[in-house]
Amino acid sequence: MRYVIGRPKRAIGRPVSRWLPAVCWTAFGIGIVMSIAVLLATSAYRNAESGSSGSDRFQEESSGVTSSNKASAGGFGQAPLPSSNGKPGAATEGKQTYITVYLTKEQRTERIALETYVRGVVAGEMPADFELEALKAQAIAARTYIVRRLELDDHSGMPATGAGSRADVTDTIDHQIYVSLDKLKELWPKDEQESRMAKLNEAVSETRGEVITYEGEPIQAVFFSTSNGYTENSEQYFQEELPYLRSVASPWDKQISPRYQDTVKLQLSDFYARLGLAGKKKPVIRILDKTEGNRIADIRIDGKTYTGREVREKLGLASSEFTWKLDGDEIDITTFGYGHGVGMSQWGANGMAEEGKSAEQIVTYYYTGTKVEQASKLAAKFR
Repeated sequence: MRYVIGRPKRAIGRPVSRWLPAVCWTAFGIGIVMSIAVLLATSAYRNAESGSSGSDRFQEESSGVTSSNKASAGGFGQAPLPSSNGKPGAATEGKQTYITVYLTKEQRTERIALETYVRGVVAGEMPADFELEALKAQAIAARTYIVRRLELDDHSGMPATGAGSRADVTDTIDHQIYVSLDKLKELWPKDEQESRMAKLNEAVSETRGEVITYEGEPIQAVFFSTSNGYTENSEQYFQEELPYLRSVASPWDKQISPRYQDTVKLQLSDFYARLGLAGKKKPVIRILDKTEGNRIADIRIDGKTYTGREVREKLGLASSEFTWKLDGDEIDITTFGYGHGVGMSQWGANGMAEEGKSAEQIVTYYYTGTKVEQASKLAAKFR
């Protein structure tokens, strides 16, 4: 920008050289320009420190949103969520709430509107070809998770130092898988990108601001891939007993999920090593107790007792309901279901949607005694 300083006045008093006034005014103009440059540089630095990459980021993230949905990319609609006690990360600006996500592989943060975050989680956690009502149920669960985390000012599972320490959540299964718009374009075939994005946008916009509550508070909306026919009581896997995480029947999974049944073969030497046992030719295995969700609660292997969860994690099994068969120097272990089994079954949700159930019917079925409410109403309760 060109600055017009004006014509200098004639000097009064002792004569001076003709060029001195011009030099003074030139120096004055340069000073103004340098001051403006410093201010702009300071502003850019502050944006970089806060994890925001400016308007280009928001423009990019909303580029796949249809004109009817653009308003849904952020915020709860009626009222903003309170900021997280002044700590870095989540912030409310106007009527929009922003989430700072730590991208673990890239080791940087991305600051995005809440509803854009929900879209990225639905894309990362559930196949886009699922029924729309199942995707909407996933959107409600994902939104509930992050709203609860913000309300409790929960920074568990975050790096202690570096960029991640200033974020609200990571993009991994430690919290919720989040996929950015750029990554989605890389993962999806070009001829399917538009239709898939439109479906995701619809799932998010039609549930905008909705969360699952129990007695007026957002729940721990845990979910998993595939049940063994039943979901699990929370205390039988996570120890904490929660009234809305109760075992319910989920018969749809067996019919439609490709992950319902799986068999792994392990060398007995590997089997023993993973369990921390001395090797034998034929292990003696006996189930001691089962959970309400028909998974193994306790099992004894060669005189040592384990929980079903311990065996599942030590052996890398898909589920804690399993059978086994000895075959020479190998053991074949067949699992039923995929995941911890607590909360909403994603394939079960899709089965319910195929039968015509709504997203609200799905989530209130899997989360006992809950209801779906606007988060804007909850915000007033927590103030």
